[in-house]
Amino acid sequence: MRALVARAVGGPLLVEEVELPAPGPGEVRVAIRAAGVCHSDLSMVNGTLAPPYPLVLGHEAAGVVVEAGADVDRVAPGAHVVLNWAPPCRQCWYCGHGEPWLCERAGSPAAARGRTSTGEPLHVTLGLGALADEVVVPQDAVIPVPAELPFDAAALLGCAVLTGVGAVRRTARVAAGDSVAVIGLGGVGLSVVSAARAAGADPVLAVDVSPAKAELAGAAGATDFLLADDSLGRAIRARTGGRGVDHALECVGRGATIRTAWRATRRGGQVTVVGMGAKDDVVGLSALDIFHSARTLRSSVYGSSDPDRDVPELARAVLDGALDLAPLITDRTGLDGAAAAFDRMARGEGARTVVLP
Repeated sequence: MRALVARAVGGPLLVEEVELPAPGPGEVRVAIRAAGVCHSDLSMVNGTLAPPYPLVLGHEAAGVVVEAGADVDRVAPGAHVVLNWAPPCRQCWYCGHGEPWLCERAGSPAAARGRTSTGEPLHVTLGLGALADEVVVPQDAVIPVPAELPFDAAALLGCAVLTGVGAVRRTARVAAGDSVAVIGLGGVGLSVVSAARAAGADPVLAVDVSPAKAELAGAAGATDFLLADDSLGRAIRARTGGRGVDHALECVGRGATIRTAWRATRRGGQVTVVGMGAKDDVVGLSALDIFHSARTLRSSVYGSSDPDRDVPELARAVLDGALDLAPLITDRTGLDGAAAAFDRMARGEGARTVVLP
């Protein structure tokens, strides 16, 4: 089978022939029908994270189960599924206390699985490696969805949409009438914009460094588009009675943009960090500012969601027309065009590219 493989930090991304093992007990083989190119995949190759190589990229995907190993009772061949890159164990302290998104056994950056065509041990991103023709994964890493759900929409449910919608609904708990700023308008950021608008937030201020994101922001439901320049703070205060927003959601994962979100938020407001940053990118806040502002700063891991519960709910919303994912997908390509999609994402162009192997 073919897969998009990274071999070093900053190195070229190449489509290679690889070999996966047959499904073992409790495992399934899934033929990938659509996979999104997510910024977390870029973090695997730009030095933000340090996974082992060679590495098959991709973790946001949907497909069809084509083979099931022994003792599989969750799905059968023919089932349409969304991949879950952080399946909770349901046994650890966090799972037992209603926080499966913090499961201590889930979300490892990479797992050893298969070999390259020359026999090298291969690793797969977040236990999946979904920018490929097929994956072999534990059965709890797949979530059944209705067969009528389009594969490109289903793929986005596994990461961008679950993360963005969950950040609004479950982490920040945005309410009708709240003012919201969303900083960073990639696939996740646009999902946040859409979810905030659906929650009744007003205004919803979409912020990015690229003027080209204005149209995408409007299509996702933003009331205003603002450039992330020196006038940003004044522009936000002008739209919020001079106070700042009730909620700022940072969808970039950089210290500088987290500080921007902090400054954009009113006293007593909430800053939610959705983007994943580098461990050496330190955020500096003064002790006096923390005390005086009374703001809350927290992160949203996987949208504070339980994928087994929330993915089917989101799938129903797509099918019912309550959740429109069309504004999130700006490009479609085959596996041979996936490397170019990473280049576009690194330049901040577009929203989601969906790869159709």
